Amino acid sequence: MKDKLLVVKIGGSIIENDFILNNFLKSFSKIKSKKILVHGGGKIASSFLKKIGIVPKLIEGRRITEKKTLDIIIMTYAGLLNKKIVAKLQKYNCNSLGLSGTDGNLILAKKRVVKKINYGFVGDIEMINTKLLDEIINMKICPIICSLSHDKKGQILNTNADTIASKISIDLSKKFDVTLKYCFDKPGILINETIINSLNTDEYKSLIKKRIIKDGMIPKIENCFYALKNGVNKIFIGNHDIVKSIKNCTTLTL
Repeated sequence: MKDKLLVVKIGGSIIENDFILNNFLKSFSKIKSKKILVHGGGKIASSFLKKIGIVPKLIEGRRITEKKTLDIIIMTYAGLLNKKIVAKLQKYNCNSLGLSGTDGNLILAKKRVVKKINYGFVGDIEMINTKLLDEIINMKICPIICSLSHDKKGQILNTNADTIASKISIDLSKKFDVTLKYCFDKPGILINETIINSLNTDEYKSLIKKRIIKDGMIPKIENCFYALKNGVNKIFIGNHDIVKSIKNCTTLTL
């Protein structure tokens, strides 16, 4: 029987609110099972970019990452946010290790090929170092992973946090019974402010046609269904409260 593993992904809407972040991390620290936290921080990075006169560029929720943008993202994700989260978890007696994809060769990626759009320094994942994660978890240390990868040629790459959480979950599902939780600013997928309790692939396609699911939510949910099809046991989408309870959220099913 496989050990249980919880992978949780949080974004900038949670991290930028200290009250919500503290409550989330208190709840996360109380989880007794093996666990991994993946975080982005795009909203916060965008705020810093605007302060230095750079207009953030996003296409359907995916960031165009030029050289100056990448520098701010590295400082924000791997520096400010990652260490802030780790420090708070230590306060709540959850021994944690902050990591980017460069550390321990954790996330190897290749720079995205230019087709219709040049995304700049964006990485598409080629390999997750699951051996490293397994060793850290077995030491009873919680990995806190920011959304950066590298190309083994000295280049750091911006990589989608939802994709990282999905890929980590898929690869570790060979050894663990993995549950994946995506924490956003909404309590789930909504229709007229009402939570959709369950969503399958056919319903998902229908909601895209109706433009209820659109823009940045599309790649997020695509990652969810891909993970379900490739070994992840359960996936839930909701706000920060789903780390405590899955009563009010959206459950994804095939």
